[in-house]
Amino acid sequence: MKIRNSTQNDLEQLLSIYAYAREQMRAAGNPSQWKDCYPPAEQIITDIQNQNSHVVTESSEILAVFAFILGDDPTYARIEDGNWLNNEPYGTIHRIAASGRKKGIFRCCLSFCEAKAANIRADTHACNGTMQHLLETNGFQKCGRIYVADGSPRIAYHKIVCKTASTPLS
Repeated sequence: MKIRNSTQNDLEQLLSIYAYAREQMRAAGNPSQWKDCYPPAEQIITDIQNQNSHVVTESSEILAVFAFILGDDPTYARIEDGNWLNNEPYGTIHRIAASGRKKGIFRCCLSFCEAKAANIRADTHACNGTMQHLLETNGFQKCGRIYVADGSPRIAYHKIVCKTASTPLS
């Protein structure tokens, strides 16, 4: 599997993967984390334009999409019922979704992110047991609760990749 930046030409496939992910969330008992239109096409386009959107491919087939954003995330400025593991620079994994055609997608994405940042943060809905399991089995620690733009709560996770680094890796 390889990871590359998403392009505008990928948009239809990305929308399809996100639609599949929403269906899988509902089937797994998580009907409210991503409503019918999340993420909206405008958000995906912005991620692509900002070079934050990435796809996992194999033999030119797109298997997954995710956003990885270096720098402060405004929704992470306030955390309740806990604390971040540190206040060092970090990258955030957002909007990860897979086509369901291949196993090991999360580990592949995480390896990519770990090569770019000494600290990685993520969040997920309380009903998203699949993502909680993936985060926890890959070294993330629950840190508390944050609130996303619409005001709904999310479980906040943090992983320290390199305990001695204090800035993002390039």
